[in-house]
Amino acid sequence: MQLSVLIPVFNEERYLTEVLDRILAVDLDSLGLEREIVLVDDCSTDGTLEELENYARRDEVRVFRHDINRGKGAAIRTAVESATGDVLLIQDADFEYDPIEYPKLLAPILAGKADVVYGSRFAGGEPHRVLYFWHYLGNRALTLASNALTDLNLTDMETCYKVFKAEVLKQIVLEEDRFGFEPEITAKVAKLFKKQGCRIFEVGISYSGRTYAEGKKITWKDAVSAFRCILKYNLFRR
Repeated sequence: MQLSVLIPVFNEERYLTEVLDRILAVDLDSLGLEREIVLVDDCSTDGTLEELENYARRDEVRVFRHDINRGKGAAIRTAVESATGDVLLIQDADFEYDPIEYPKLLAPILAGKADVVYGSRFAGGEPHRVLYFWHYLGNRALTLASNALTDLNLTDMETCYKVFKAEVLKQIVLEEDRFGFEPEITAKVAKLFKKQGCRIFEVGISYSGRTYAEGKKITWKDAVSAFRCILKYNLFRR
């Protein structure tokens, strides 16, 4: 069985090398998994692409590039289309989410209990960096709005760490180019839950968020867009 780690990348020269080293250091052999890392550079303007080319020489690393900046959702879409693994895991190219959590995230799928796993920053009592109150409140509000329309009881809809059996994610048509990917994929997974009995699990993860000075990119405009996507994909799309 093979794990594909899908990584959208935009201007992450500062952190990318250590993040990739951490991913490569995860012991997947003990889990019976081979590894594939699919990186999509979303037209970075710093030295990110040069860093990626250093890793592209490795057999397990595949690098793709967008000629124009299209957004996180578009980069994930390219990665999903290119991935060959049996299990697909989304990873950001920074230090907010630690690859040491992979065994915990993969456990419900490898045990045959789950088809989709969300890594929750707000469940399980794991360590998390104390940062912005309004970001926390916004995340909880968006999760609540999403749950109200999907009828799921997630604690963290906006989490980066989402893991899918390949046959589940590849049957979903993804449309959002930017951060609207999170509510879109949640709405569409919820529909699979209702129609096909797709099994969704959530596990608690640690979280070390970034400040804007450290490179955080999401803003209040993305929160507004996320709310729009919650309405769009739950109320106005079959």
